[in-house]
Amino acid sequence: MVPWLFLLVSLWGSLFTYNTVRPTYAGPRRAVISFFAGWITSELALHHILWQGIATAIFIWSGALAAWPGALALVITLVSWGVLGFEWWEGRHAGATVERALRATFGNHYASAIADDLAARLTDDVDWRRIALPFPIRRSTVRRVRNIRFARAAGLDLDLDVYKPRDGATGCPVLLQIHGGAWVVGTKDEQGLPLMMHMAERGWVCFSVNYRLSPHATFPDHLIDLKRALAWIREHGPEHGADPDFVVVTGGSAGGHLAALMALTANDPEYQPGFEDVDTSLDACVPFYGVYDFANRNELSHHAGQQDLLEKQVMKASIEEAPEAYEKASPVARLQTSAPPFLVIHGDRDTLVPVEEARRFVTEFRRQAHERIAYAEIPGAQHAFEIFPSLRTAGVVQAVARFLMYRYSAHLAARDHSPSASDSDTDATPRAPAASPALL
Repeated sequence: MVPWLFLLVSLWGSLFTYNTVRPTYAGPRRAVISFFAGWITSELALHHILWQGIATAIFIWSGALAAWPGALALVITLVSWGVLGFEWWEGRHAGATVERALRATFGNHYASAIADDLAARLTDDVDWRRIALPFPIRRSTVRRVRNIRFARAAGLDLDLDVYKPRDGATGCPVLLQIHGGAWVVGTKDEQGLPLMMHMAERGWVCFSVNYRLSPHATFPDHLIDLKRALAWIREHGPEHGADPDFVVVTGGSAGGHLAALMALTANDPEYQPGFEDVDTSLDACVPFYGVYDFANRNELSHHAGQQDLLEKQVMKASIEEAPEAYEKASPVARLQTSAPPFLVIHGDRDTLVPVEEARRFVTEFRRQAHERIAYAEIPGAQHAFEIFPSLRTAGVVQAVARFLMYRYSAHLAARDHSPSASDSDTDATPRAPAASPALL
């Protein structure tokens, strides 16, 4: 029985490998299963090879190669490892994909802003110790302050975490991270960690925020909560070393959707009840694998799963009953000339949110907005790929860091050349260390 058992196990493992290359998009349940299977396999390929290697050694020691099913199983296993290894190694190109998108979008201005010495500070060598672990590790140079309440809504306390440099730097640029989870699950503790750790090590202050979830909440409650968080950052951010005058927003999946809406509805009083006078504008937006069209106007969805979720739990109404609400909740419908710069990132094997939706959003943005938008379509990437500290994630995070530095450099240049900045140069008050891009 050992050779046959070895064959069964090898076939099971090869199905996971095949799914990374040919995921399933049709049908909500099949797409979700394909996502989970592809997600943990493609981003943790080395871990799969490791445990399968241990299992293979045990089978061989037990005499699995004594019959033809065992020999066939070994061939299947070796081929599967070869495919997994290739897929994992291909992830090293992900950072270059983002970099090409940035240079193509922002041109010589971007290239000149990324000086060689500064780029060297932002482009680390691959830390294999971190990639070898399935989850991000705590950085010794980063301090995390947990569970700070920034508001109370509908009987719930809304908390955020702060990731900041341990050296106590002040005047640091801000990254606001919004978690995903289909608007119904998820917390601030689970997502965006590789990027936040990377930026906090480089002198940024990162805020990871909770918001009310559906079905307890009905859209736009989620967006209102996040704007309250931004208002709190404007007021209390300096207590944690932050510069509240420069804030970039990011998030993945539902968090990418909300991040885009945050950037596109700046200072809209409809989403700022009781704090209408607070500045909720943002300096840039970096959505990962976001949802950009609740109305599905171009019929890009592979199945009706998302629409059912929106109608029953998030919007609490069908699109026929509340077409205006669906339009307001769709970033693609909220585009305007004053939109800030975007960097949109999406995997080309995303089974939950069609990559075509990101492409359409980028096309419409370029048609309507004055600022520029860079679009990086990551080969081989599933939904939620950057939650794990994989080789693909490391490259993307480093490229996103260069984009954030570029935007902050532009902010500093504009500030330093403004009349008010010229007047303030006569003050005796020294500038904060983070005011110089060379310290990012």
